[in-house]
Parts: sequence; structure tokens; C-alpha cells
Amino acid sequence: MSNYPASASSTSTRWLTVVAAVLAFQVSATAGYLVSAEMSARSERSEADDDAAPAWSQWRGPDRDGRIEGARWPDTLEGLEPMWRVELGKGYGGPIVSADRVFVMETIDETLARVRALDRETGEEVWRREWLAEGRVPFYAARSGDWERSTPAFDGETLYLGDMKEVLRALDAETGQDRWVLDVPDTLGGGTPSFGFASSPMLAEGALFAQASNGLIKVDPVTGAVVWRTVVGGGSVMNDGAFSSPIVAELDGVLQVVVFTRSELAGVDLESGDVLWQQSVPNFRGMNIVTPTVYDGGIFISQYRNGSFFFRPTRVDPLSVDSDETVSFEVETVWTSKGSGYMSSPLVVGDHVYQHLGNGRLASIDLRTGAENWRTRSMADYWSMVYQGDRMLTLDSEGTLRLIGASPDRFDLIDEREVAHQTTWGHLAVSGDGVFVRELEAISAFRWVD
Repeated sequence: MSNYPASASSTSTRWLTVVAAVLAFQVSATAGYLVSAEMSARSERSEADDDAAPAWSQWRGPDRDGRIEGARWPDTLEGLEPMWRVELGKGYGGPIVSADRVFVMETIDETLARVRALDRETGEEVWRREWLAEGRVPFYAARSGDWERSTPAFDGETLYLGDMKEVLRALDAETGQDRWVLDVPDTLGGGTPSFGFASSPMLAEGALFAQASNGLIKVDPVTGAVVWRTVVGGGSVMNDGAFSSPIVAELDGVLQVVVFTRSELAGVDLESGDVLWQQSVPNFRGMNIVTPTVYDGGIFISQYRNGSFFFRPTRVDPLSVDSDETVSFEVETVWTSKGSGYMSSPLVVGDHVYQHLGNGRLASIDLRTGAENWRTRSMADYWSMVYQGDRMLTLDSEGTLRLIGASPDRFDLIDEREVAHQTTWGHLAVSGDGVFVRELEAISAFRWVD
């Protein structure tokens, strides 16, 4: 782990096909934040905003696990009515949704990136911000495009984002003006990752975290200064950069950042950057893409061609209470399963995980034993998924939205409908009665109506 002074800068055909598919997925890869008490205090809502819909403020939602609060969803999708649709440049990143704004990134051409702020109710443009951000993927993955992949993070005042060149940027959410710019490759060295910045930043405990510079970095969200860098790897196209995105979890009483790199799973102390534990994970050419998911003090992960794993890190305290030794962990492999995920991050509902597999099938697994409950026929290459209570709302990469009962007994399809005619690799966003769909070259807003 490296500390930095406070400074801010204001081979085979099969392999080629698989890498191209990875690039199509990266929405980041995969964004967002876990709001802490400190960050919340900075953006307290007025009394007039108390009844506003909860913000979709990061990758996979407010808690980075796909869970949705609020009124129960209707029993069908018939009442989901279109509100507006805005054409955009190409992109795979999911939108950020606040009480009155929708923020979305796009690629303009080979040299320009853009983020727009849209009015939540009308889709009208409030502001736009463009900058030079040339990012090129390897030639064999070019068919999936050099488009922006990361999903931003939002704390109520500032929008944090990363572009294909791995330049992090903080923008004033009201105006779109830069608050700071951090060119990660220029500041820390190592160059831009082969597949660009495909992970998504996270705000937690008053800091910004990102899987960048072939590791995990902690950044001061006010100044853009790099605090530390840890879990450093990379060096080649097989292991540089990251496809997964970090989470924060309390494991055996210790709050920590959990990161899934291209070769291992690790827990990191939020304050110091010390690595608390590391677990090597079998992988196929570094294709560790899904976001880690927490259940009962353990971590569920899955990767292309190598099955699924449930690990439980357990704290090992120093023998002496007067010891200066830092907290360390041992990692137990509780169970493994043959079902292999790929690009879609799973949902944990109760004691079961619902996972879209690399073969396109949806599967349910009992997290207590690792036994598979059921699996479906193949349905599209990628799903983004959210849940509320015992129901899941899923969007596949072919534009089909599904309402599904989260049942371990059977695949319970309640309703489905087409919501887009373009591919939909951006993560589904849900806020209150609003549902937001990022198409390849557009964003559409829908509203639940009784």
C-alpha cells in the first residue's frame, strides 16, 4: 500500500469474442457511493424535499446491492407508462437519478466525452459538460466500441465520474463546472488500462474510492488528492485495470472496502488502506466482472468459466491485547458451485442468490448450502437487476423488462414487456415511481401509474 501527499490535478478467436463481449458489458463496470453520515450531512434535503423519491445515486443503487425501498410495485407492467426519451451518444454507463435530475454519460466521437444533466420530469437538458477523453480498446475488442462504460457517483452536491482514459472528475451538480480533475495515469503512472476505465467510483465514509491505477485508490472528494493506493496488480492486457466495482461491507465486525480485482478478492481498511485479507480466485484471463455480494458475513462471487464461490473472512485478533499488530483475517471457502456468472451482478434476496449465468440462463442458489434451486432457458447476454421485497425487476441487453417473483421454488415470471429497440447494457435505474433505461444511443424514462 502506498501513501501520497495531498495534491490534486484541478489467442484464439474464442478469446477475441469473449473480450469483445466483456467490453460491451462494462457499465461500471462497472459506479456510485455508499452515503455516510458525513456525506449525508453535506446534502440534507429541505422540508420540501422530504417526500422526494430516494436518489439512485450509484452503481446498483443506494446500497450497491440492487435493493429498492418505497411503495410496493404494481402486480403488472401494464401501468408503466413512457414519460420521455432523449437521444444520446453511445455509452454503457448507467444513469444517476436525483429528486429532480438525471445524469448520464456519453461518447461523442473518438476524442470527446460528455455528461448531461436532464430534467427528471421532462427530459429537457439542464446543462452539458464536454472534455477531451480519447480512450481506445485493443483492436480485437473494437467491435464493442470505445464508449464510456463507468457509472458516476452522486452525493447530492457533486457528481463524480471517470472516463475511458481513467481521468476522474468532480462536477458541480447544479452547473456542470469542474470542481477538480485527477488524471490518474499521469499522477500515479502506469498508463491507461488496456480496456479503459471500466469500473465505477464509490463514495463511502467521507472519501472517494475507485479501482484505478491497477489497484484501489482513496481520493479526497473535496480536493481530488490521492490519499493512498493499495492492492496493486496489473502490467499486461490479461490483468491490468478492473472490470468489477467495489463495495463496503462489515465483515466479522470490521467495516472495509471489498474489491474484486482481475485475479483476487480482497478486503481493505477504509482509513489506512491496509489489506486485511486476500483470496486468490480462479479466473479465465482476468474476467472477474461481477460486483461482490454480501450474505451472512460472507461474500458471494462468480466468474466466467470458473463457477461460483462463497467465502467467509473471519477476524484473527492478536494474542495480546497490548499488541501493535493490525487486525487480520482468515478466509474460509464455505462452498463452490459449478454455475458460472459472467457480466451480470447477482441479487441476494433472503437466503438465496439470483444470478444470470454466462450461458444466458437465470439461476437460483441456496446461499446456505450452495445447492442450485432451478435455472431457466437462455435469455439474452446480460441482465441488470433490482429487487423490492420478494420481487425482482430485471432489464436484459435486448430491451426486455421483466417483473419476477423472487422464489427459490421456481422461476416465477409475473410479467414482461419490451421497453427499448436498441441494446440496453446500461444498468437499470429505479427511483420512486420512475424507471430509467439507458439504451445504446438514448435514455428513456417511464413512470408507474396506478
